[in-house]
Amino acid sequence: MQEQSAQPQTGRSRAVRLDSFGGPEVLDVREVPAPQAGPGQVRVRVTAAGLNPMDWFMTADAGTAARFGLTLPAGFGTDYAGVVDQVGDGVTGFAPGDRVFGGALSRAVADFVVIDPAGEVAANEAHHTPDGVDDRTAATLTIAGRTASAALAVVDLGPNDTVLIGGAGGGVGVFAVQLARIAGARVIGTGSAASSDFLRELGAEPVAYGDGLADRVRALAPGGVTAALDLYGVETVQVARKLGVPDGRICTIAAQVDGVSAANGANAAPGALEEIARMVAAGRLRVPVAASFPIEQIRRAAELQAGRHVHGKVVIDL
Repeated sequence: MQEQSAQPQTGRSRAVRLDSFGGPEVLDVREVPAPQAGPGQVRVRVTAAGLNPMDWFMTADAGTAARFGLTLPAGFGTDYAGVVDQVGDGVTGFAPGDRVFGGALSRAVADFVVIDPAGEVAANEAHHTPDGVDDRTAATLTIAGRTASAALAVVDLGPNDTVLIGGAGGGVGVFAVQLARIAGARVIGTGSAASSDFLRELGAEPVAYGDGLADRVRALAPGGVTAALDLYGVETVQVARKLGVPDGRICTIAAQVDGVSAANGANAAPGALEEIARMVAAGRLRVPVAASFPIEQIRRAAELQAGRHVHGKVVIDL
């Protein structure tokens, strides 16, 4: 486990709070009462929290926040990993000292989160962290891993496929590229020129996004592309259609396109997240952590993540 920053005082804890919706500038670290586990709940001492684009998207404005059921004052971050330190009445399968990871919707960047282990996917869940998976890595799995799994299920890749993945170096892309390769597919991943070596390390053949993308993909894959994932916007969808990929084998995660399926983590098959964690533990899948920050630097971390040019995941250490 990583070195941890200062431990909270008894009865008090730190949490990121927003008193207004907006960008990273509205994020503050506050001292708050430590939450307590009630019946059917466990309390987790958080050691790491992974950031995702949805974190700042949800809290950018009041209208978007309302769609996710968020009100002020709000917390921040969803992916977490840590250790169970309280178990409420009626809970089975968890005990103090258990290492866990999961999702706590818009409240994960805090010293403690209270979880209902039978709660909703991503919003309120806990899973046992496998031996061999460190907390920083475990804190990156829930949102991005599930989203990648759901998107790949739409296009159903196999050894005869060549898949074009747009935004291949991002938080979801690092999972999607590797899972596609595990499925036996050839992967062509879009990114900036600076991301080429990173994409090759993941197992993708890099191609620069932007004007002329379709021609560059044709040159790389004269035999054609059979499927596509657009993990950023709509450019990859448009190019895939130009290349003759049927809409049924195209999937988006960050845009809605008529005729094309959109996937998110809630669509992932039961057990998908646990399988991803097992693959990480077995060394079949790796999660590059691009940067880690102490909770006191939450604004800096959120700015980096929101820039959408980071290669891999951004993690907050607690």
